[in-house]
Amino acid sequence: MKKIAQFFKVSENEYIKSASVESYNDIILPKRATSGSAGYDFFASENFSLEPNQTIKIPTGIRVKIDEGWVLKIYPRSSLGFKYRLSLNNTVGIIDSDYYYAENEGHIFIKMTNCGDKPLTVEKGKAFAQGIFVEYGITVDDDATTLRTGGFGSTDKK
Repeated sequence: MKKIAQFFKVSENEYIKSASVESYNDIILPKRATSGSAGYDFFASENFSLEPNQTIKIPTGIRVKIDEGWVLKIYPRSSLGFKYRLSLNNTVGIIDSDYYYAENEGHIFIKMTNCGDKPLTVEKGKAFAQGIFVEYGITVDDDATTLRTGGFGSTDKK
């Protein structure tokens, strides 16, 4: 298996812009549950609850350094999607390889909505999302040379 990425915590200063300083030490780096798992589980660093039709934006405290030509796709954990109709607000989170160098240190946020009809509670330390690395290609006439400076949603602000 080709190794193309590594997870890190963002700095404490970056994390506390959107979460409690007390939970910084509780951040768990994403990991696979089994050797056959495609997805790297993302774990809650704080408890959270979602009522039906409620949305939450979760600061993970995680950044990822990815080789060029690869992307990290974020999805809800399969069991939560199945049991609670939990979905990402952007359907699939796309973490580009250059996001690591963004002004916000490449801090990955996950925005989710409980589209089901029963309340969901995720306890600190439990997996709630998963990320899968995927290789991608570009067109033969691609001429992108701009470097990312901003964070989420910054690539269309030129």
